[in-house]
Amino acid sequence: MGWGFRFVGVSLLAVLAGQGFAQTASEGAIHKKKPAASTAGVKTKTAGHGAAAKGARGAKGRHAVAARVVVKATPESRRLTLAFTASAQLRPMAQQLIATRSAAAYNGVLAYAASHPGEAAAAAELALGHAYALDRRYGEAESVFRQASQHGQSLSDYADYLGAQAAVQGGRASDAYGLLDHFAERHPGSLFVPTAPILLANAYLTANDPGSALRVLLPLQSGLAGGHTDFRFTLAKAYQASGNVQQAASLYRGLYVGDPLSSEADGAKKQLAAMNVPLTVSERKQHADAMFNAKHYEIAQEEYRALQKDEYELTPADRDALDIYAAVCDLHMKKLSRGDVEHLPVTGDDSAALKMYLQSELARNEGRPDEHDQLVQQMLTQYPHSRWLEEALYSGGNMYLIKRDQVRATEEYTELVEVFPHSVYAPSAHWHAAWLNYRMRRYPEAARLMDEQIMNYPAGVEIPGALYWRGRLYEDVEHNLGQAINYYKALSASYVNSYYAILGRQRLAVLGNQQTPEAAPALASVRDVNDPHLTDELPDNDPHLIKARLLANAGLNEYIRPEIQLSATSAQWGVLAEAEIYESFGEDTRALQAMKHSGLPFFSLPVSAVPSVYWQLEFPRPYWEQIQSDSQANELDPYLTASLIRQESEFNTNAVSKANAWGLMQLLPSTGKSLAKKKGEKHFSANELLNPTTNLALGTADLRLSIDRYGGQVEYALAAYNAGDTPVRQWIAINDYKDLPEWVESIPYTETREYVQSILRNREMYRAIYGGK
Repeated sequence: MGWGFRFVGVSLLAVLAGQGFAQTASEGAIHKKKPAASTAGVKTKTAGHGAAAKGARGAKGRHAVAARVVVKATPESRRLTLAFTASAQLRPMAQQLIATRSAAAYNGVLAYAASHPGEAAAAAELALGHAYALDRRYGEAESVFRQASQHGQSLSDYADYLGAQAAVQGGRASDAYGLLDHFAERHPGSLFVPTAPILLANAYLTANDPGSALRVLLPLQSGLAGGHTDFRFTLAKAYQASGNVQQAASLYRGLYVGDPLSSEADGAKKQLAAMNVPLTVSERKQHADAMFNAKHYEIAQEEYRALQKDEYELTPADRDALDIYAAVCDLHMKKLSRGDVEHLPVTGDDSAALKMYLQSELARNEGRPDEHDQLVQQMLTQYPHSRWLEEALYSGGNMYLIKRDQVRATEEYTELVEVFPHSVYAPSAHWHAAWLNYRMRRYPEAARLMDEQIMNYPAGVEIPGALYWRGRLYEDVEHNLGQAINYYKALSASYVNSYYAILGRQRLAVLGNQQTPEAAPALASVRDVNDPHLTDELPDNDPHLIKARLLANAGLNEYIRPEIQLSATSAQWGVLAEAEIYESFGEDTRALQAMKHSGLPFFSLPVSAVPSVYWQLEFPRPYWEQIQSDSQANELDPYLTASLIRQESEFNTNAVSKANAWGLMQLLPSTGKSLAKKKGEKHFSANELLNPTTNLALGTADLRLSIDRYGGQVEYALAAYNAGDTPVRQWIAINDYKDLPEWVESIPYTETREYVQSILRNREMYRAIYGGK
């Protein structure tokens, strides 16, 4: 078949793009711990939240005044509000039921449902039905959902849909027909309008009625629903059940090859096998490549090995290539030995470059850099355009970075950028070259590369650092204070809350008012930030917002965000509503996660440009009194403590990491036991670390000890908190840093460097938000 070595689909480079540019703390470091639809009657008014922020580039970088969304009350919104009010006392009981599903929790909600009429009873019955379904008690779930539909109308679409789902799952498909037929007409605007026909079709299929399933699905095939994987899989099942193998096979093939990561892909493969319709070797190869690209190396290896057994369609060259594909999987699963590589077949296409790459990786891992370099040089000569050369160069640069061989690291990174300027590694490699030139005091080359970084990779995560350090070169080396000010102002305007913007403003305070020249050309490439126009006044009459609050009363938490997003104006307030709902029943961690995962550019927006309630949810202060008390007892900044907790556990008292770190401040049980012993406690249990009082008391004491071990330098202590003492001592011992920011930027472990910068940045955010400066 002549594959050579070309994966179908996303390249390995795209898969690895998010891994950072250097060895992480897990490589060669001892861990102490590890961080773990439309709305009627909408009007927009302006609300006075924040002034326009004008940066160094004139009108660029301004932030709009926040908008207020006004929704008029309607009969629907009034009915929903009454239902929400009537069931308000149910919320803690429903949340406990969903969290524990204990007998006591069930009894509590059952008693509530029996003692309350109408909408309150309906909400309780929805909570019960949801819990029963989670426990696979489908008959009871179906029954109680039916009661909910009879007792109240506010969440009747949920009662009907979830009741139908329970009926199908419980083997009573015919019970679902009436609940789902004409669902859109009975529940216009419901979250379940797109999926109700699919569930109805599945109900018919469960009852061996493929004709009715096709009648439901075929009119929708050309619409938006027709592209969804669940729709296509159900349609394929309907064709299969009706005897139309050709149509079914076509849909199954499309799912298996075109949507290999979907939950339906594996089912499609099984159904093709059940119909005795074999996948082609090419289709199987494409799917295996997709598994590799998605880092499902074990599955990919199994599929590559299975392909090798094909006796008819494969050439010897194909089998050789598959042998090498499987070896790449072994490399990622850390199962590849030198003997394995030596026994790989000799090929003449790009798979030969891959074999060299595997050999170079083994040489790196085994501490033989000279052998690694020889192999990379061979690849440069023989396979100058191979993606495996790209991999090898980046890996080599990282190797020499860790070894503190700045010259060789710079050469590898520079070679990568020159040969593969559009590589996903190029922004990171280019920044490394710039930074290492700075560290070697090759200032003119560092300055050139930093400006080039800003112009060539304006969307990269490296830009705040490039702006700051280019400004430092203007200030410290070129003594062009005005141009340095231009860079610091551009940094503050576009990345206002970044670690480097904070440092840049410190430099601006030192430099004071000075005349500035025309901005350097590179600054024209710095990107502006689009203001999201957030409002802190929720549209309380919006039906979707009220339903989301009502869903929380019933413990249907997974539907809160999707329900909010049905509102046409939710972009202006949806994340706030979701976070406040979670916070209302004590889910501070979920509220914080809602804010962090919202995609809003908080770190590029001035504090004054965003309503304060957003900042307070983005940077919450649970257990604040004790954080203050324990921090004061250990002479710590309480905002530093809060920032560390936010990074480590997101204020989840029950957090236990893969590295076995426990609780708010993610302490190892051995550390907790040692600290408890010093305080006179003889019978310490690791479970005590899940008590916030104990965890904070011991965690702040531990942080104080760590800071003291490093002479009071918080940066060193934070790095050790993440990476362990040994590597941090090695980095400090180099002792050729001009200042602490240079030391932080030089941390070779990406995770640790970003960890330190994030906590220091977040400490300043806490101070700015809560007036703790």
